[in-house]
Amino acid sequence: MDRPPLPPFTLETATQKVRLAEDAWNSRDPSRVAQAYSVDSRWRNRGEFLQGRAAIEAFLARKWQREREYRLAKELWSFRDNRIAVRFAYEWQSARGDWQRSYGNENWEFDQHGLMRTRIASINDVPIREDERLFHWPLGRRPEAQPSLSALGL
Repeated sequence: MDRPPLPPFTLETATQKVRLAEDAWNSRDPSRVAQAYSVDSRWRNRGEFLQGRAAIEAFLARKWQREREYRLAKELWSFRDNRIAVRFAYEWQSARGDWQRSYGNENWEFDQHGLMRTRIASINDVPIREDERLFHWPLGRRPEAQPSLSALGL
């Protein structure tokens, strides 16, 4: 099963791949997101190591139970052949009502079908006050008019 756009990436297709990933993650649907990864995909997410689509889906289900009001913005950093590097920020609320902004970088490697076979993520969390939030759109897809990470100075 192909998952376009396929490598080797151009600026246009790498940018498209990043936006498609962002849209999927903002859906907070673990099954939908997991379909973008190869069945044997390998992940490093912070200090957690995962292998396989089923493990990824279970991880995402746990993540979005804990990270409420999740809103994510991704930005292309670099690309070459079948690899893409992105930077991102997302805001979320804990069960106690505390807000966090999580910043990170991801390195992605894709197979010939456009499925991500490797994801390496480094992420840092910063507590923020509610009045410091920058991502206020309704849950789901980030609107086109929402400023980019660069425009927000993130």
